Amino acid sequence: MPVTPVCRLRYMKARRDAFTLIELLVVIAIIAILASMLLPALAKAKTKAQGVLCMGNNRQLMVAWRMYIDDNRDKLPFAYAPDTPSDQNYPFAWVHGDVSYGTGTPADWWNYSNTLAKGCIWPYTGKSPAIYKCPADKTTVKATSGPNAGSRITRIRSLSMDAWLGMNEGQYTWFGGQDLRGYFKSSDLIDPGPSGTWVLLDEHPDSINDGFFIVYMIGYPSPASTQLPDCPASYHNGACGFSFADGHAEIKRWLDPRTKPPVNGKGYTPASNQGNNPDVIWLWDHTTRKVK
Repeated sequence: MPVTPVCRLRYMKARRDAFTLIELLVVIAIIAILASMLLPALAKAKTKAQGVLCMGNNRQLMVAWRMYIDDNRDKLPFAYAPDTPSDQNYPFAWVHGDVSYGTGTPADWWNYSNTLAKGCIWPYTGKSPAIYKCPADKTTVKATSGPNAGSRITRIRSLSMDAWLGMNEGQYTWFGGQDLRGYFKSSDLIDPGPSGTWVLLDEHPDSINDGFFIVYMIGYPSPASTQLPDCPASYHNGACGFSFADGHAEIKRWLDPRTKPPVNGKGYTPASNQGNNPDVIWLWDHTTRKVK
């Protein structure tokens, strides 16, 4: 059957309306380029959103911390007390439980009823376990007990408390003596003051264990004496979330690579040479001072 002029015209129009292989490849390449430009922006936005949530969690915990103090004659919660309920100081710790990899109690990784809920500030938190953890902490452990035994789970807590607040059961200990200010009441926070004294931080996932974070003050204020027995986290692109005694929260960016060891999933070993670490000096300046 002969091809009419009308059919030929339709066939030619159809060919003109279709994409050639080269045109399709060009379109795909443009989409790929645009995606590669967009993905970093999306990742940055996600990180920023996680930072906002982290700061919100810190502020909620600081409200609970302050309410406990107001209800308990100005006394600060202990940064640490034994996990033995019969111990006289057990009720005064801000949290209980050990969430470390090796020496921790596996049930403490997921069971907030025996850890977070036993802390003295829990009744003031709205009983919300989620606020004890930075949303950027995606590290996992393999559960050996409980409802998720055999599965990889996230731990219930990423936050630790400044060991100089309430101290170790209200006592000075190996990380500094009575030549330095220990804070046992809110009214003790006069140097460096509430706005300059940190209370909670996100601890490095390899370093975190019990509820308190040690700032080692032996040798203060000599820069050569800086040590980092506990390590802060770097969840926010090399930065860490903090909350302060006046209730505000901020993200601190670390300067020294010794403060930002990669996560190994096994445990934290401090760098052999810790002297002259500017990040530890910052921690010193926001932790305590010499008694005048």
